[in-house]
Amino acid sequence: QVQLVESGGGLVQAGESLRLSCAASGRTNSIYNVAWFRQAPGKEREFVAVHNLSGNITNYAASVKGRFTISGDNAKTTVYLQMNSLKPEDTAVYYCAARRAGNPKYEVWGQGTQVTVSS
Repeated sequence: QVQLVESGGGLVQAGESLRLSCAASGRTNSIYNVAWFRQAPGKEREFVAVHNLSGNITNYAASVKGRFTISGDNAKTTVYLQMNSLKPEDTAVYYCAARRAGNPKYEVWGQGTQVTVSS
């Protein structure tokens, strides 16, 4: 089993930065991808960014590309989301999720961390 715990959320002003962390524990060697999603009030959950732990490959939603950076530590147990130039529309609960190789669905989710950006 894998467990994920997010941290680093908070309240910032537009233009400021935050770094979110997603700490994995348990059978972390089974993790293939770790992704960040977010859900704003009254909206569907949306994909933000993904990090492939094996090949160090990343991908981003168009709305955050150039502002957000996803990365992992050498131990492959923590994935970060560096968020720069934050906008009020980035306000949401941010979740990290993990999936194993060959599984198209994200099987494990963290509890979420609130990010609020004031204008």
